[in-house]
Amino acid sequence: MRSTFAALVALVAVPAAAFSLATAPSANADSIGVKDPRDINHGVDLRSVEVDHGTDDIRIVTTHTNLRRSFRSGSSGAVYLDTDPARRGPEYVFVGGYFVGTDYTLLKTDGFGSHNWGRRVKGSYDLSLDFADEQVRMRVATTTLGSPERVRVAVRVAGTRSDGTSKGLVDWLRAPRSFTDWVAQ
Repeated sequence: MRSTFAALVALVAVPAAAFSLATAPSANADSIGVKDPRDINHGVDLRSVEVDHGTDDIRIVTTHTNLRRSFRSGSSGAVYLDTDPARRGPEYVFVGGYFVGTDYTLLKTDGFGSHNWGRRVKGSYDLSLDFADEQVRMRVATTTLGSPERVRVAVRVAGTRSDGTSKGLVDWLRAPRSFTDWVAQ
């Protein structure tokens, strides 16, 4: 009886602790999760972003609603990385398509928008698509970004309608050009 009660307390305590961690302020955490409302009617609709700042890698996972394999979806994204609190705006952008057969790259940037994108960054990074879990997973070696102490991200995704238009099919995490909290290593 005592061991059953202890097991039950453990089962209740673990989700409660996880909930308190998930809702606690995370300005200096080593990872952060941010939810986004369902606000565009397209397979690239952004639902959440997770940022994990580890010793060796920074991992970013975006979750979507009905992520599609077809190039006709036109699904793509730009994850802006801010690594320098002393400078305004992002220093890097991780861009790529979110459908089968597409490509991706990490670029230097001096702000938001493709007109600010600069040269390709040399280093270790990759992007993978998981259509079963409707996730896009990115990994960047911390050394590729100059081993920043803290990082924060802003996420913009977009898609194409079946008629080929894309007007109104843009979704930012929370609000345009808004960053997550800082995530420390």
